[in-house]
Amino acid sequence: MAVSFERYGRLYYLNPGDLQPRVGDKVLVPTEGGTEVAECVWAPAWSEDDIGGLPQLAGLATDADLDRDERNRRRRAEAKVAAKRLIRQHELPMKVVGVDYLDRGEPRRIVVYFSAPHRVDFRDLVRDMSRTLDTKVELRQLGARDEARVQGGIGPCGRDLCCATFLKDFEPVSVRMAKDQDLPVNPLKISGACGRLLCCLKYEHPLYQEFKASAPKLGSTVETPEGDGRVVGHNVPSDSVVVRLAASGQTCRCSRAGVCAPRRAYDDAVADGARPDAQEEGTSQPES
Repeated sequence: MAVSFERYGRLYYLNPGDLQPRVGDKVLVPTEGGTEVAECVWAPAWSEDDIGGLPQLAGLATDADLDRDERNRRRRAEAKVAAKRLIRQHELPMKVVGVDYLDRGEPRRIVVYFSAPHRVDFRDLVRDMSRTLDTKVELRQLGARDEARVQGGIGPCGRDLCCATFLKDFEPVSVRMAKDQDLPVNPLKISGACGRLLCCLKYEHPLYQEFKASAPKLGSTVETPEGDGRVVGHNVPSDSVVVRLAASGQTCRCSRAGVCAPRRAYDDAVADGARPDAQEEGTSQPES
């Protein structure tokens, strides 16, 4: 099953055990600071994949749990308003991204997550916030990717951000991945909401690497079921190549497996300086 602490927020996967909550039910989820209230987004379902190690659902939320969750929400909203007001007063280049209120354990504390273009000296700000909220306050700076994860949003594909829904760890993404996929190296087209390279460039990159390792290169001569031709394009999603036929000049799409391998080997041998077979089997050259 999957739950979310915020509406349209990041999904967390759990083992429901013997419980069968329905979509929309409030449930208790184990966290580092104790059990917290979340909403069931995906009802329990059987999976054939090995998904061992998921945390166990702690139970269904009671009225007392819902009242506590509502109080904490109000407390977080008050802390967020106070943090923004004090940041303006101190004239600090900080942006409040999110607020947590941890009321289990001692001392109770409020954690304010913020983003900034560089390191910020916020010691005076912490003291003023602690006096204003009468609670211990911690400030934690987030990077660009973590900021997008906490805030959420819609990506260029029209879906919720991957980092805010199912991605657990950020994997390195490079411009080379965009080039291998024949994408325009335009920062406006290959950057996400965080301003960094799109995480989804990583998803299909292995497929493009495998295709280009075995497919004929652009400009090479190949044999197809419709005749000889020259490769003028690749279509990785359909696992095919575009060939311009030598006889008619028309283009056709052939599967990668349908392109004749012996012809490619022959062209490679000629390119390396080998003599064509017809010349080797012909008569000897006349003497000078």
